Amino acid sequence: MEEQDETITKHEQLLQHIEKLQVGSKISVRKLAKHMGVSEGTAYRAVKEAENMGIVVTRERIGTIRVEKKPRGISEQLTFADVAEIVGGQVFGGSGGLNKTLVKYAIGAMKVEAMMRYVEAGSLLIVGNREDAHSLALEHGAAVLITGGFGTSTEVKALADQCDLPIILSRHDTFTVASMINRAIFDRMIKKKIMLVEDIIAGKPKPEVLKASSTAQDFREMTEKTGYARLAVVDEWNRVIGIVGRKEIEELPAEQPIEKVLIRRPITATLQTSLASAAQTMMWEGVDFLPIVDRNRKLISTVTRHEVLQAMRDAQQQPNTGTGETFDHLIWNGFAEEKDEDGGIVFHGFITPQMATDLGTISEGILTTVMIQAATRTAKLLSGFDYVLDNMSTYFLRPIQIEDAVVIRPIVLESSRRTCKLEIQMSYDELPVAKCILTLQSIDH
Repeated sequence: MEEQDETITKHEQLLQHIEKLQVGSKISVRKLAKHMGVSEGTAYRAVKEAENMGIVVTRERIGTIRVEKKPRGISEQLTFADVAEIVGGQVFGGSGGLNKTLVKYAIGAMKVEAMMRYVEAGSLLIVGNREDAHSLALEHGAAVLITGGFGTSTEVKALADQCDLPIILSRHDTFTVASMINRAIFDRMIKKKIMLVEDIIAGKPKPEVLKASSTAQDFREMTEKTGYARLAVVDEWNRVIGIVGRKEIEELPAEQPIEKVLIRRPITATLQTSLASAAQTMMWEGVDFLPIVDRNRKLISTVTRHEVLQAMRDAQQQPNTGTGETFDHLIWNGFAEEKDEDGGIVFHGFITPQMATDLGTISEGILTTVMIQAATRTAKLLSGFDYVLDNMSTYFLRPIQIEDAVVIRPIVLESSRRTCKLEIQMSYDELPVAKCILTLQSIDH
């Protein structure tokens, strides 16, 4: 194992090692663990954090590779360089156009004349070893992705260089590369819709901080200046060692250091923490202030619960232009809401084949997800707040067949500003098939 600074953790050593890897290097958890002398679990956690940092990606049929980190504000559209990376492709020519944006892609599975009707500037033609199609696509302003491990002529390469439009060679078949590109587009749309902590601290001034040796008077002057009721406390290397608030300082004499009253090992978040996770953490931990740190716990910024919740509310008021959908959305797509005779909320829908397991039975995990969705939607309809699951007891009473039409009936048992307790019953043909009792926690209070 290469020599490392003993003052940093194994996790940090692993991240530093991954950062030093050449872009394009494949990463094996097993080999990484062996090389660094750590468990495979420790290596896996480091790889996943590197993925969250944007320096590692995992691609279907390719594996985990080291990539160049992209800025957070990147468009949801892919570039041709992204496409080459996604399909594990080799750029044969036209590398000057790799940073151009992919507008759409077309699959060349027809006569060339018909094919060109779907090709335009900014598009990508996915095709096999058809040199006439390669040339025509470039002349129409489109890049070319050649599948099946085929190549093309030097004349076509020269044309690509002249047009600054890349030719990408991939060993995968046409269907596979189209699926990989489509999946990457949807993944990017989903990620773009998820707000992160770094989205709300952009442009914020550098946070005011205290040292352990600072006095109660220093705290009072700084809170008056900033308006914050809590402040981060850092050491000489700007690493967070604690936080302190008005409650802790209340009875301290003006010249007394704050060292003995500060709250040590505070809950923190990173730039990649989602706003929903930050709000949920604050709710569970009963805190309203989070220092934002890097992986070495050095302070970057701070956020309050009010700032997080306000940003989430603002985001919900924005028009939803993305079409990427998470598994929860896809599962819930087949359900509709209506009012019953008593004015209560009822959801009904069909059990689709995608909800089945390999054995042909309906997945209990899917049914649980559907009931949780019904509960959170019901609670939000009643209060206007967003909720997360706190606890749940589930009972599966009868088997359900594919394409059965089910009805989900939520009953609110208790509701307050902080929690909502519900009973959810799923039935088919008026017979109960699954039931749960669950408690939700509001992240708005």
